[in-house]
Amino acid sequence: MKAESLVVSAAINIGLAILILSLFSILKKQPFYAPVYYARRLSLGHRTDHQSFSFRRLLPELNWISRAVRVTEEEILDNCGLDVLVFVRLLKFGIRFFVVCSIVGVLVLVPLNYTGSTVPNTSSHSMDAFTISNISSGSDRLWVHFSFLCFVSCYGMYLLYQEYNDLLFKRVQQLCNRRSEPDQFTILVREIPLCNEHKTRGCSVDHFFSKYHPYSYESFQILYDGKHLDKLLCQAKSLTKKIEDLRHLSSTKKYSRNSSASDAWKYDAKIEQLEDMLQTLGREIRRIQCRMTIEQKELPVAFVTFSSRWGAVLAAQSQQHTNPLLWITEVAPEPRDVIWQNLAVQYRRLPLYRIVIIVAASLLTIFFVIPVTAVQGIAKYDRLKKWFPPAMAVDLIPKLRSIITGYLPSAILNGCIYIVPFAMIGLARLAGYISRSKKDINACNMVFYFLVGNVFFLSLLSGSLLDQIGESFFHPKDIPNRLASAVSAQADFFVTYILTNGLAGFSLEILQPGLLLWDTLKSYTWDHGKKKHPYVYSLPYYRIIPFVALCMLIGIVYAVVSPLLLPFLVGYFLLGYVVFINQIENVYITTYETCGRYWPYIHHYIIVAIILMQVTTIGLFGLKAKPSASFSVIPLLVVTILFNEYCKIRFLPTFNQVSVQDAKKNDELDKKDGLMEENVRKALDAYSPPCLRPLDLGMEGTSSTKPFLSPA
Repeated sequence: MKAESLVVSAAINIGLAILILSLFSILKKQPFYAPVYYARRLSLGHRTDHQSFSFRRLLPELNWISRAVRVTEEEILDNCGLDVLVFVRLLKFGIRFFVVCSIVGVLVLVPLNYTGSTVPNTSSHSMDAFTISNISSGSDRLWVHFSFLCFVSCYGMYLLYQEYNDLLFKRVQQLCNRRSEPDQFTILVREIPLCNEHKTRGCSVDHFFSKYHPYSYESFQILYDGKHLDKLLCQAKSLTKKIEDLRHLSSTKKYSRNSSASDAWKYDAKIEQLEDMLQTLGREIRRIQCRMTIEQKELPVAFVTFSSRWGAVLAAQSQQHTNPLLWITEVAPEPRDVIWQNLAVQYRRLPLYRIVIIVAASLLTIFFVIPVTAVQGIAKYDRLKKWFPPAMAVDLIPKLRSIITGYLPSAILNGCIYIVPFAMIGLARLAGYISRSKKDINACNMVFYFLVGNVFFLSLLSGSLLDQIGESFFHPKDIPNRLASAVSAQADFFVTYILTNGLAGFSLEILQPGLLLWDTLKSYTWDHGKKKHPYVYSLPYYRIIPFVALCMLIGIVYAVVSPLLLPFLVGYFLLGYVVFINQIENVYITTYETCGRYWPYIHHYIIVAIILMQVTTIGLFGLKAKPSASFSVIPLLVVTILFNEYCKIRFLPTFNQVSVQDAKKNDELDKKDGLMEENVRKALDAYSPPCLRPLDLGMEGTSSTKPFLSPA
């Protein structure tokens, strides 16, 4: 990629970002689009600050950026929870890390690289003169690169330790602040055997915990196989929706000049017919609910509630039976986090399901070799002309080559991998996870490793090494130099990738064009005239965290190789910060809270990046005929691995479990405040299965306004 192509890519991305952000700043001031751009505020009952019509509403503005900068971490923690704050801290980590590394890299390494070769640089790559490939073999200047490697590694580990330690404290404090949550008193029990005497699992749960946890056991909620009941409930909700739509049409016809009284009467008759069907269906649901317990449609799964957090923690973290495949216990997820249908999946089948998911994800990764390799073929235009001679027609149009080689490859790559997170979350749904948080974390891992394998490694190989394999066979002595330049040659491609993923990607994230078009289509077609409801969604961790972590990995790996890439990462994280603070404040809602369990995975991603940087520089120093520098990196690699192991021992257990000490402290605080009994009572009612809960599917103004479902 030539310098001209890189400039064209930057210009296109910057121009698109300015255009999209300007459009967003205008649309967000229009009351019609408030359900899209203020979904969270509207769902919480807050009013939006829309003013009466004026020409200022048609002009772009930047005040949303200043508001995002003023938001504090305490506000995010109080309003959105620790999981959201963990993501914000990831963005802040990127800003702090790359600002310092950029200053040192640009001021020290860039001049060193530019003046590091006595031979004039004839490479066609725009950034080669500023990379480590421009350093002469055996030069003592490589020791400066080694020093910078040590600085980047140690600074990264220092920041990681600070973040881990601080977030650990916030997790403990968050658990204390959320003392009223029912999951702190409840555990999930699986593989419950039948009671020998009564042949029921509910009886077995009560006998077991009454005997082995007599001082803290309170009650239990056995789960049932309610698939048939779930289908009837879906039918009831569908009938309710039809009644709502018919009522809207009926009221529209009554006040329309072009309709007759007979039209309105037809709608009323249809509504009455559907209401009768709804009442009949309600009686059938009530009958099945009552029969479910009688017919013993019990699952070997139960939520067990304890009278103290201390008792729940001890039970969740203990082996209950000599056979570890019976009476399997774990901390219960939040009631809103539970995926109820997955609790019916047999526990012993879960490993098989997850193996199938891993195989499917691997096949998806292999399949994406084709588009990624094709993208690199476009980026390497000179090679493309040899493979595909008609491509020479591009040279006939001025500046078209710069657009194709500079902007098009990264845009196509981002477009291809856009569907990957949705495919991975679909696979994670099939793995049988009992909570949305575990499903999202699993999808997050799969997406991250997919991106590392396809976007990073495959782009590196297909874009650099494979292009030079033929020539290397004829000139084997040049293999080391070619390999060294191959790594740095991809720096310009990754610059364009970061520009496209950051400027265009973050801009589209805040504009939400898909949701915008969907809302407009609904408003002017089937939902015309109806009251608009906000589009509430949770922060898509599985989609956002892996892409941010990948860009961080690219920046860390290339910190020593091509320090000119680092300032682009600073801009990437700054824009990402203001965009997602706006989304967190105005758009995304909190649908579950794990109290920071995402951070250990983020920590792991960054450690992988640091280790990959060190392994890469070991090879580069060797290829640059500096074996002493290569051997000097090995102790640093060992220190990084030991640091990661220490963090696993020091911090990870507290993120995965709740200590007995913290549970006891929170119990004592509740007793002191007189809240213990009230919190336990809330926990007893929180885990009732959805199929047994009383529902109100009636319509206002009819006899069905009263709930026709009663608890079993």
